[in-house]
Amino acid sequence: MSKRTDIHKILIIGSGPIIIGQACEFDYSGTQACKALRSLGYEIVLVNSNPATIMTDPEMADVTYIEPLNTDRLEQIIAKERPDALLPNLGGQSGLNLCAELAKEGILDKYQVKVIGVQVDAIERGEDRIEFKKSMDALGIQMARSEVAYTVEEALKIADTLGYPVVLRPAYTMGGAGGGLVYNKEELKTVCARGLQASLVGQVLVEESILGWEELELEVVRDADNNMITVCFIENIDPLGVHTGDSFCCAPMLTISEECQKELQRQAYKIVASVEVIGGTNVQFAHDPVTDRIVVIEINPRTSRSSALASKATGFPIALVSAMLACGLTLKDIPCGKYGTLDKYVPDGDYVVIKFARWAFEKFKGVEDKLGTQMRAVGEVMSIGKTYKEAFQKAIRSLETGRYGLGYARDYYTKTKEALLQMLITPSSDRHFIMYEALRKGATVEEIFDITKVKTYFIQQMKEMVEEETALAAFKGSLPSDDMLISAKKNGFSDKYLSQLLDISEDTVRSRRIELGVEENWEGVHVSGTPDSAYYYSTYNGTDMNPINTERPKVMILGGGPNRIGQGIEFDYCCVHASLALKKLGFETIIVNCNPETVSTDYDTSDKLYFEPLTLEDVLSIYKKEQPVGVIAQFGGQTPLNLASELEKNGVKILGTSPSVIDLAEDRDLFRAMMDRLEIPMPESGMATTVDEALAIAGRIGYPVMVRPSYVLGGRGMEVVYDDDSMEGYMKAAVGVTPDRPILIDRFLNHALECEADAISDGNHAFVPAVMEHIELAGVHSGDSACIIPSVHISEENVRTIKEYTKKIAEEMHVKGLMNMQYAIENGKVYVLEANPRASRTVPLVSKVCNIRMVPLATDIITSELTGRPSPVAELKEKDIPYYGVKEAVFPFNMFQEVDPVLGPEMRSTGEVLGLSSSYGEAFYKAQEATQSKLPLKGTVLISVNRKDKAEVAEVAKMFAEDGFKLLATGNTYELIREAGIEAEKVKKLYEGRPNILDMITNGVIDLIVNSPVGKDSIHDDSYLRKAAIKAKIPYITTIAAARVTAKGIRYMNEHGRGDVKSLQQLHGEISDRLG
Repeated sequence: MSKRTDIHKILIIGSGPIIIGQACEFDYSGTQACKALRSLGYEIVLVNSNPATIMTDPEMADVTYIEPLNTDRLEQIIAKERPDALLPNLGGQSGLNLCAELAKEGILDKYQVKVIGVQVDAIERGEDRIEFKKSMDALGIQMARSEVAYTVEEALKIADTLGYPVVLRPAYTMGGAGGGLVYNKEELKTVCARGLQASLVGQVLVEESILGWEELELEVVRDADNNMITVCFIENIDPLGVHTGDSFCCAPMLTISEECQKELQRQAYKIVASVEVIGGTNVQFAHDPVTDRIVVIEINPRTSRSSALASKATGFPIALVSAMLACGLTLKDIPCGKYGTLDKYVPDGDYVVIKFARWAFEKFKGVEDKLGTQMRAVGEVMSIGKTYKEAFQKAIRSLETGRYGLGYARDYYTKTKEALLQMLITPSSDRHFIMYEALRKGATVEEIFDITKVKTYFIQQMKEMVEEETALAAFKGSLPSDDMLISAKKNGFSDKYLSQLLDISEDTVRSRRIELGVEENWEGVHVSGTPDSAYYYSTYNGTDMNPINTERPKVMILGGGPNRIGQGIEFDYCCVHASLALKKLGFETIIVNCNPETVSTDYDTSDKLYFEPLTLEDVLSIYKKEQPVGVIAQFGGQTPLNLASELEKNGVKILGTSPSVIDLAEDRDLFRAMMDRLEIPMPESGMATTVDEALAIAGRIGYPVMVRPSYVLGGRGMEVVYDDDSMEGYMKAAVGVTPDRPILIDRFLNHALECEADAISDGNHAFVPAVMEHIELAGVHSGDSACIIPSVHISEENVRTIKEYTKKIAEEMHVKGLMNMQYAIENGKVYVLEANPRASRTVPLVSKVCNIRMVPLATDIITSELTGRPSPVAELKEKDIPYYGVKEAVFPFNMFQEVDPVLGPEMRSTGEVLGLSSSYGEAFYKAQEATQSKLPLKGTVLISVNRKDKAEVAEVAKMFAEDGFKLLATGNTYELIREAGIEAEKVKKLYEGRPNILDMITNGVIDLIVNSPVGKDSIHDDSYLRKAAIKAKIPYITTIAAARVTAKGIRYMNEHGRGDVKSLQQLHGEISDRLG
């Protein structure tokens, strides 16, 4: 069959902001789809609300909309663009759900839009628990015994017949949201109520527990002629009971018999054929190793997190192929250098792939580190090795948690065998590290299997690693015998970990193994559907099959490693653009990264991809092999920066800003001295290592003060302290404070406006495209604050000052490339907070709103010493931007229901969205809408603020009253609103009796909540209010500044109605050069 000619213009829905359960794997699949479809000659309209993605770049699709993902906005876009077809299965759960809603509301029929790739009824058969069960029964495929409930009472009855424990799964949700495993009636009542609320259709499946069974996944691709291939067989090493997104898993299956795999494939093909998905589908099975019973758990009729993993594990670009198949091509039509055509594909790699998740429990106080059926991971790494041991140990050192091997994590090695076995009963993010110590303490393979149900093969492998480690440790203080060193390297022990075990330097280990000829070799993973493309992994167990080109000079880009809070997709965005820019400048590009979800690890982003951990050992080996003219470290966030100075010591040329400058910006004393020299003001500050020093500094500066540890990203451990008692408490609780890692204390700028500026600098001159104004006041981490670009409330004079300071600092520090500056304005005076001489998370945002290619420009500057090209900075002109972009952060509080959702100096958001409009009120409204918390245009608003905000509360109340809202207020807030002559009704706080605000939130009579937290100085905790708001999905605002903008946004929408939607390309056409 050939491609379809009845369609010309295709709409692709992206997956929106990065949240737990839906990360940047959809940027990867959407970007691949755009490439595939444009190569076939189709016109692409793309809609997504996430500005940090490659797919929303104006070059990726023909027309790009950065708009909230809901049916109203999509109908506006469809009416304007009139696409012939919609491809919904590359935008994750968001894309599928939206497609189903558009069909249900008749919008697709109204504008005659065909759905390609997956049919609307197939989405229902895959997602609706009842429909799915019907389809499976008809095919004679077993599922876990279950029934559907629409009320808590029904669920209780079903659970009685099935017997506890039971699993609850809400329909149409993702990442296991709202579900869980319950052991008794009380637990069932709470979880079921939550699940019914989380489900689009108020439907929860109650099913028998199959805890402890093997969890196995197949990634299947089907075309319109019903040809099917299995791209990958994935075995979850953690048994059922842990969400697959949190599970540690391997491909190929290592302990599953050939017959069982064939049976799984037979059933998977039957299911996929009956659902009629065209493209990739992920099918999850459970297998009971005792009775050999197989049940299907669920299918995802779309590209998923597992398909990104399967793609990178096998070299089969699932999203790219899915997009081609959706347009009528078949597997036989796609040629492949290895198999002839893709219908002949079989997964036959002779290597082992491991995926390990990355969590962020330390960011959320009060959350138990516990894994279950609801996904908790914020990112993942993938590693490839020749053996299970090698791949496993590579995965551990890829995680960037400061661990280079499995032993000696936390204080587990000090605990007894009994205590460790006790800890293994509940799965946690450290489960495999605890197993390792338990084995060291003499636990048997059987004992661990009984508790964890992890297959004995994997425990046995781990036991052999423990035994080898114990034998090595006997040589502490010197090198082990040559045979032992060679064996340790073959089994994946890293140089760094061996140096820790043997108490000798990493250099000693490295030089000895090189003398012995023990060096990394590389083998390729062939990319299916290409003549001979491949990407490479290292092994100490193979022969080198890594062809080296020498025609063009090479530049190596270090990637960002696993996604985590504080370091997300924005840095991957920078690495991808750097690679594309370097190709244009005539370099051969090399990317090193270990994150399977990203565009940077797509085979054709760079000329050569190394799928490797970002550690000294791995990067140096590649450097030695490839001999690049330089390495770029400033685009991958904190990861490569932590390596930069070590690499430099080993003779690696770091391009761009030098590592010593980056250290200078981190050293508060050196940085302050420089600011004094440049006569640029900073908030008064000091450094303390003891309680007395801290109290003395605070006495000198005056409270409130901001305290934080040095050398952190994403504001770890930052707090605002108001008095001596709290200061003493903070200093006593602070861990690892040493004279070279002191606690930093700064005067906290009260009620100051925070803003930031990104700059492009060539070492002598710098250019600032725009100043971003934060909506939240100083004290909220810049990654969590909403921000407006270009700024609205900063005076002309202050904007000039900010641009001037930024240029001065960039020139003084000789920054080559990108830089980010944070400022605060207090009473009209601009203070510098910090300088980050590297790419920051706002780069994609500034690039898109201001239509400036920041990374390519920076790349041009960084490589100018090699190319001799003139600096582009002099050519850059100030622009007039006739619209506003509002960035809003997205938080995982719905996944962590026990956490108080207040914003503070520590970053806790997982992703972001962007609202664009010619009015900043509407831009703010759209940004809120894009985070799925749509602001009400009328109704009832509850206002309850703390002492510090009392002064401004009347002004905000007045704005809401004028917009026709009914006002409810508590205690003092009520008195202040009444004094200002505004109508309001007094309501009770939780401890004042009933009916109180909690009752009103639960009963749904409140539409919007303005509540600034009372803080630590109050006897009554008010976090229940904000937690209840999240549960009831009521928009809530925790700062007065944001409340003010909210009221303006609502007013604008009431006066003007919903504005027209404009594509990014159209908006960019409205930008003009600033005159004068």
